[in-house]
Amino acid sequence: MDLLDLYDAEMRADPALPPGLSLTRIGGLVRLTGAYNLISYASLPDEEADAYVTREVRHFRDLGEAVEWKVHGHDRPADLAARLARAGFVPDPMETLMVFDLAEIGGLGGKGAEIRQVDAERLDAFLEATEAAFGHPFAGSADDLRAGLEHGTVSLHVAYVDGRPVGAGRLETPPGRAFAGLYSGGVSEASRHKGVYRALVRARAERAAAAGYRYLIAEALETSRPILERLGFRPLTTVQGWLFEP
Repeated sequence: MDLLDLYDAEMRADPALPPGLSLTRIGGLVRLTGAYNLISYASLPDEEADAYVTREVRHFRDLGEAVEWKVHGHDRPADLAARLARAGFVPDPMETLMVFDLAEIGGLGGKGAEIRQVDAERLDAFLEATEAAFGHPFAGSADDLRAGLEHGTVSLHVAYVDGRPVGAGRLETPPGRAFAGLYSGGVSEASRHKGVYRALVRARAERAAAAGYRYLIAEALETSRPILERLGFRPLTTVQGWLFEP
C-alpha cells in the first residue's frame, strides 16, 4: 500500500473517532456526525455522484445543520468540487496535504525557543499564545481541547522566548494509526524568522515519534507550504473544504 492509500484508509475511510462523533458509511462515502458534521471520504462512480451529493444536501437540510465536505485532489469523480459548487457548497481556500517521515526527525533542528507541553490546567497559556500568534482568539472549542487532552489524543505545545509565550501548536494523535497531525501552529509576528516555528514542529515531532507514529501530516496554505517544505515535509495531495449551510 502506498502512502496516499494508507492515508486514505487510516485517516479518511476509517478514521479514529474523537469523543462526540459517529460514523456512517454509504457506499463509497463516509459521513461523520455529532459535535461537527464532515464528509471525510468519497470515492463515487461518475454516474452516481450527483445522487450522492443531492442526498447529503437533503439530509443536512432536513436536520438544519451545516456540513463540511473535504475534497482531496485524487477523489473521484475528478469533477467532484464542481458538482458540490452546483449543489450550493462554498469552498474554503485550497490547501496542500504535507507529510513528514519521522525517521528523518534528526534533520529538523529546532533550538529557537523553549517549548513546553501544557495540560488542561494550563490551557489558558495555549489560548494566550495562539491569540498572540494569529491576532485573534482561538477559533475552535476549548471544551474539545480539554476532551482531547483527557483522552490522550491531543497534546498542546507553547513556545516561550525570554519567559513570554510567543507561539503555540497542537498535535493530534489518533490511536492505532500511522499518522499524527499538526494543527494550529503559529508564532507572533515579532518572533518570526528566529527558529521558533521550527522548534514547535520539532517538539511535536518528537512527541509523535516517542508515541510510535511513523508520519506527521499538516494541511498547508500556500503561504505556509514553503516553510514546511524547508523542514523536510513533502506534498501528498491537495485538500479543500466545501461547506454547506442550510
